[in-house]
Amino acid sequence: MTTRNEASTQVAAGSQQALAAARDGLKRKLRLGEGVIQSILFLCGALSILITIGIVYELGRESWLFFGSYQWEETNHLLDGAIERQWDTFEITSGGTSLEPGDLIRVDKEWMSVLEVNGERIKVERGFKDTKIVPHPDGIDIELGGRVTLKEFFLKTSWNPQIGQFGIWALVNATLMTSLSAMLVALPIGLMIAIYLSEYASEGLRKTIKPTLEVLAGVPTVVYGYFALTFMTPLLRAIFGMETVDIYNTASAGIVIGILIIPFVSSMCEDALRAVPMSLRQAAYGLGATKLETAVKVVVPAALSGIAAAFIVAISRAIGETMIVAIAAGAGPKFTFNPFSSAETMTGHIVRISGGDISYDSLDYNSLFAIGLMLFVMTLGLNIVSQQIVRRFREEYE
Repeated sequence: MTTRNEASTQVAAGSQQALAAARDGLKRKLRLGEGVIQSILFLCGALSILITIGIVYELGRESWLFFGSYQWEETNHLLDGAIERQWDTFEITSGGTSLEPGDLIRVDKEWMSVLEVNGERIKVERGFKDTKIVPHPDGIDIELGGRVTLKEFFLKTSWNPQIGQFGIWALVNATLMTSLSAMLVALPIGLMIAIYLSEYASEGLRKTIKPTLEVLAGVPTVVYGYFALTFMTPLLRAIFGMETVDIYNTASAGIVIGILIIPFVSSMCEDALRAVPMSLRQAAYGLGATKLETAVKVVVPAALSGIAAAFIVAISRAIGETMIVAIAAGAGPKFTFNPFSSAETMTGHIVRISGGDISYDSLDYNSLFAIGLMLFVMTLGLNIVSQQIVRRFREEYE
């Protein structure tokens, strides 16, 4: 005779078998089309990761050539007479770049370390870095070698690779100035537009204003560049004076960049504001708050993570802008805090130098990748900060 416990065990086992059979029957069967689509989506995601890795690799490899390899420059000196294999003292022509003890020079393919300099007569250590010691005929060019140090790159404020100046802060400072001007324009205006569209505008008006704003993002940036040069700069010169504002200046470029990114700020902020539950607004209204008080003191703080993320993305967009600064900001690296003065940003410098007649593996060519790597690190840092802000201030509502 079966006991009550045994009967309960049999019922439980039967129930588990029935549940397992039901699960097997309800298990989703993967269709061929869905499998293909899933594979394509996976490949697209993997491809984007590989492209990013490839970009970082190329920037790092070419930047290593800038920092790790010797760069050779013409000294405008020639050998003033042939030299034999065993000679370590010889004459060079006058003029050109001054040579100092400790300098590394190259005659044809042989490297030499300068030991003494006495006018146009120098004493060297031949065959430096295990290069082959050979005789050299009269009239060969003498090249000066050097390496860029991280200390010089990050601590100096003069940038001119052709004369051995490698202070990146001249370019970074101009980039930050234009970005700051852009943020002073885009952030408050974009946020106010987002508050209006989210809290005040009717649905019909919102559907009209938002696409109109986003048209600004579709205008080619070269058009914005000439708008800055032909409209914004004359306007600033009329307000502050012709002597105060240069024709090319970072202020006009920054203001127009701000106009360019207003749609990014307003659209992303508006999406963050509309994601706040209506129950919070209704609770504020029930306590007697006005619509403005509800928007400023309830909705905006609740959407702070999304608004902060929008601001960071906008800053990254401003830092990476190219054509506006290339046309309106100026074409010469200069360390200055005057927004009405001309200066060259990192992206503007890349455009100007890459558009010139520079040879592959030259000093100027390799410097472009070092600047590009610096830009990548800056935008990557901003994105990391954005993610931290989103995690810190994220609020979830049921």
